[in-house]
This record gives sequence, C-alpha cells and structure tokens, in this order.
Amino acid sequence: MVRKSVNEAAPERAVDSSSKKLAERIAVQLEEMIVDRGWPVGEVLGSEPDLLVTLGVSRAVFREAVRLLEHHSVAKMRRGPGGGLVVTTPDTRSVVRAAALKLKFDGASNQDIFEARMALELKIVELAADRIDESGITRLRQTLEKERRTQDEGHRLGSHDIHLAIADLTENPAMRLFLDVLTQLTIPRRSNTSDEQQSRASNVRHAHERIVEAIVGGDVALARYRMQSHLNAMGSFIIGQAGDGESIRSGNGSTTTTQ
Repeated sequence: MVRKSVNEAAPERAVDSSSKKLAERIAVQLEEMIVDRGWPVGEVLGSEPDLLVTLGVSRAVFREAVRLLEHHSVAKMRRGPGGGLVVTTPDTRSVVRAAALKLKFDGASNQDIFEARMALELKIVELAADRIDESGITRLRQTLEKERRTQDEGHRLGSHDIHLAIADLTENPAMRLFLDVLTQLTIPRRSNTSDEQQSRASNVRHAHERIVEAIVGGDVALARYRMQSHLNAMGSFIIGQAGDGESIRSGNGSTTTTQ
C-alpha cells in the first residue's frame, strides 16, 4: 500500500473568523515590509517555510494573508526552485472595480462621475502647463504619435493615454491614480458605424493635439480652455449614450446601471 505524504494525510483546515483577522494583520505586516523596502517589484521576500518562521503563524493563516495580497496585486507566490513571495506592481483595476461598486451603491450617475473628472482634469492641466519641461514635452509628443498610429491602423477612438500622460506632468501620484479611476469609469462605447468612429477619432486627436500645444507653450489659461472644451464635447457624448447619465462603468469594462 502506498503511504500518503504528511501534506496529503493532513489537509489544511478552513480558516475561521479569528484566523482571518490574524491573516489580515499578517497581510498588513507584509505590505509594510514591502513599503519599507521601497516596493522592489520582482524581489522575493522569502520562501514560504522561511516566512512562516519569521511571522510565527500557521500555514493556513499565511496562505490566507497571501491570498489577500494577491487580490490587491501587492505580491504573489511563485512555486518551484527559487520561488517564494514575489513583490508585484499594484493594479488599478481592483481600485476601479471597488469605486464602481461604491458609486453604484451611493446612486451616483455617469454625469456625477464626469463632473468629478472635469474638476480634476482642469486642475491637472493647469499644473501640467505650469510645470512642463523638455522631458515632459517629449513624453506628450510620443504619446500623441502613438495615439495617431493606433487610430490610423485600427480606426479606434482616442484613448485616454494622453490624459494620463498630462497627469504625470503634475508629479502628483494621487491625481494620476484618481484620474485613471475616473477615466476608466467614463469610457464611451464605440460609435455604431465605422464612419462615426473615424470622425470621432479624428476630432479627439485634433483636440488632444491642441491641448498639448497649449501645455508645451506654457499657456495655462489656453490649456485649461481647450481641455474644458474637449471634456464638454466628450461629456455630451458619454452622457447621451448612457441615457440621462444613469450608467456607471465597472472595472472590467462592463456597464452597471443605477436605479
């Protein structure tokens, strides 16, 4: 008769409520460890056996803590030789999804979200025009060129990459993150026909070019005016599609509807 290994003979028990609370504390402890190390993406914090000794918890609690870290894209377990708990780059999709659900619960409409985006982007474009330097100019022009190639090849609508590139010029990571969340919650659906898509893509690209032109020139007032005009046109289209602004985008690109 083949004897079972220790792991096979003693399967892990389900994590109870008290153990889950401990796992949450361990997850926070591991997050703080990652932050203290400067968030070294790709670095192995340690193998499972080593971390079990360091943290002084059971395998079940440790694995529940790792599950929490993986859910938030903080770290993940890599199996095999040289494996262990590996630091990863946080993904904004989980933030977008959580924001979409909370806004749906609060009864926020697409118009509400777009108003918040408008206020944030106008401040961002002011700071960008005031702080632009040569590296920023290069970044904006490269992003415009990438957008042009993408649209010419696939006739796609203008992406929000240029908006995020402008946000990067503020050197304010909070503004950049919040804009990323808001733009993903207010992405318009495609137009019904390829001609409409091409026309909109051309209009969006032209608007982006004029906004970048004003930012590169350091003209804060003109950059703000052109961004506001662009967002007004975008908002009319998005809210019109949503049907009186009652649609909220979820983090996975689908649409949820408020009542």
